[in-house]
Amino acid sequence: MDADELVKALGLEPHVEGGYFRRTFQADHREKINVAPGERFTMTSIYYLLTADSRVGHWHLNRSDILHFFHLGAPVTYYLIHPDGRLETVVLGPDPSQGHQLQLAVRGGTWKASHLAEGDYGLISEAVSPGFEYEDMALGEAAALEQRFPDHAGVIRRFSKR
Repeated sequence: MDADELVKALGLEPHVEGGYFRRTFQADHREKINVAPGERFTMTSIYYLLTADSRVGHWHLNRSDILHFFHLGAPVTYYLIHPDGRLETVVLGPDPSQGHQLQLAVRGGTWKASHLAEGDYGLISEAVSPGFEYEDMALGEAAALEQRFPDHAGVIRRFSKR
């Protein structure tokens, strides 16, 4: 399948941070849990796709912990700025012998961006706990991120929404 066929087959829509997505699960069979901003599902999950025409998942921060799982296509590189200011780069991809990871855990409160450097698409899924709500996410503003993390200005500019 090519990227357009995959978008159609999985029923994906454009995502505010870049790429395409569709919620695939929410734990609505369980009672919601109380967290500071309100009640949340215990877990939600999505498909997330970067493509040749939407290669970047722009800087954003989530309150919840997220597990990312690689599925199909080309590797997807993640850039993580941890709360202590440390920058980490992780490649989710199909080949562990090339240093690719099949799974990535990102703790809530970590800034992240993703990038498809090559290929037609990279498909992952994410499991979010407590479950994702848009009010628990912040899109990164380049100037504010550069001021907070000046050592990472280059990578911040590269993957900030313009």
